[in-house]
Amino acid sequence: MQRHEDFNDDRKDAGDMGAGHTVTALFEVVPKGVEIEIPSVDPLEYQKTAQPIEASGNGEILHLKIRYKEPEGNMSRLLEMPVFNQAGSISEASPDFCFTSAVASFGMILRDYRTKENSTLDAVLQTAENSRGADVAGYREEFVELVRKARDLKPVP
Repeated sequence: MQRHEDFNDDRKDAGDMGAGHTVTALFEVVPKGVEIEIPSVDPLEYQKTAQPIEASGNGEILHLKIRYKEPEGNMSRLLEMPVFNQAGSISEASPDFCFTSAVASFGMILRDYRTKENSTLDAVLQTAENSRGADVAGYREEFVELVRKARDLKPVP
């Protein structure tokens, strides 16, 4: 994880990807006012805790900042954009996003994560099977088989 003070430092690398590559990032967005339990951190000695900014009321749920360099460039450029709540059905999402969500749900189930809600191994399996897409290297099929094996495990008495 990169320290926040290194975000603007072009000498520091973090999360690099090459031209033509894509990445899907999943974030847990906790709305203002919702209490969650997070690991405690020692209080800061010389810095005030940041206070949340009042929401604009326009549906914005976060503000994304990304730095990038042109393939032959030395200086990074900042790209900023608001991200809005665009509630929709998972059936409207791309196969890649659906498959990624199945992988994330599987991890949450295995870790008994607090927000796994109603996720089940059967639902993970169905989503993964329905969203395999182009599985050139066979990794998605391998994941589907892993979920099947996890589902078929019998609890130890």
